Amino acid sequence: MELKNVIKAKLDDIENIVAVDKEIIGNDSRRSYITNSVEEDRCIIAKDKNEIVGFLIYNTSFFDCSFISLIMVSPSKRRKGYATALIDYFVQIAPTKKVFSSTNQSNKDMQKVFIANDFVKSGVIENLDEGDPEVIYFKSKRFT
Repeated sequence: MELKNVIKAKLDDIENIVAVDKEIIGNDSRRSYITNSVEEDRCIIAKDKNEIVGFLIYNTSFFDCSFISLIMVSPSKRRKGYATALIDYFVQIAPTKKVFSSTNQSNKDMQKVFIANDFVKSGVIENLDEGDPEVIYFKSKRFT
């Protein structure tokens, strides 16, 4: 697989990141969340040529561990390795040994992405989304 262009997001990337998010969820309701994440240096982007095609937002407030809170890839760019490239890059720069993330039980595609990237199921949280439990995934960062 070709090496994907994954870098930390900059302030001038915000509009393009919001555009990717809006393409997927249909609105820009997460604009301030995305803006805050970029301003706090907690957002990375994947590019195809000069176009942002995906992004990952993380934090380190999940029991003092790294937590990938959002991974989004433009629908036309899915299944081309961008989610994996974002995850790989983040795991390399993660400031903690443990990396967690989650997805709804109904989101089988994202569960496959986590499994393909050596995450293991670590539990389930009920009652976040009615009738659709949140599945927690875990990966231990390897230090070389």
